[in-house]
Amino acid sequence: MAFAILSSGGDAAGMNPAIKKFVDYCTKLQIETYLIYEGLEGLIDNKIKKASHQDVAGILHMGGTIIRSSRSKRFFDSQYRKKAYENLKAYDITGLVVLGGDGSFRAMDVFSSEFDISFIGIPSTIDNDIHGTEYCLGVDTALNVIRDALDKIRDTASSFNRAFVVEVMGRNCGYLAAVSAITSGAEVCVIPETIFAREDLEKRLKKEIDNGRRYVLAIVAEGTHQTNKVYEWIQEKLELETRVSILGHIQRGGNPTVYDRMMAFDFIINAVDYLREHSHSSKVIVYNQGQLSFKDIREITADKYKLSEHYLQAINYLD
Repeated sequence: MAFAILSSGGDAAGMNPAIKKFVDYCTKLQIETYLIYEGLEGLIDNKIKKASHQDVAGILHMGGTIIRSSRSKRFFDSQYRKKAYENLKAYDITGLVVLGGDGSFRAMDVFSSEFDISFIGIPSTIDNDIHGTEYCLGVDTALNVIRDALDKIRDTASSFNRAFVVEVMGRNCGYLAAVSAITSGAEVCVIPETIFAREDLEKRLKKEIDNGRRYVLAIVAEGTHQTNKVYEWIQEKLELETRVSILGHIQRGGNPTVYDRMMAFDFIINAVDYLREHSHSSKVIVYNQGQLSFKDIREITADKYKLSEHYLQAINYLD
């Protein structure tokens, strides 16, 4: 019996602490461990290496993933999945831990249904947009990176009587934008889940500007494709000099926060224990209301993530 770990899809801070804990915990249990480099592509190309303490020493504080990641179109071809399984079989690897999102889990669902391989998925995406879990590995670090940037941008905005439109990540999910707007004291938040109430905001902000407001901070989720429209609206209607700042991929990097490190440890320990106790499983470990549990992959992938009503209501109180 041997277990392996891989990263798939976008990187997220917390992956390296998870990789380290995986190797350390399996070693303690006297389970052979392997690192699969470059995600599903590496699984196909046999980029599999037996893990040692030296491979994971000193990586706890690092962002990204030392085993690298990829998105793989080839994995959707049955001949390449067969090749991937043969690679695992050659090392007697019976269980996989996959750090990734719902796309990775869908791929592994097909893979584990075709071959005798157990799989545990650990939700790992800064968008925090996986159905069935309140928290995904890496989101806390991303929020803190955004918070730091917004605090600095607000300093500049207030110094020059300017408005800033800040675009944050989030393809179809406004989680990062909503939480960042709430915790930074932004005046405007535009997310895919709600209609941008431009007229009401315009009336309120014009009145505040007349009464002495000197700047406006607007947070826009990239998935809305509204960044330029919000910029033009503030310039034309609020008559404030406006700048646009797109945070981009800095949101993926950075030293993992204490919370992401601790959650990585908990995810891994529970995932490894589950693999040991269940000979054939295809599960995703999730975190809800302070508890870890396991769900079937198809339960995770059956529906799209929906932003909590709590956050939708909270952004209505921005001022």
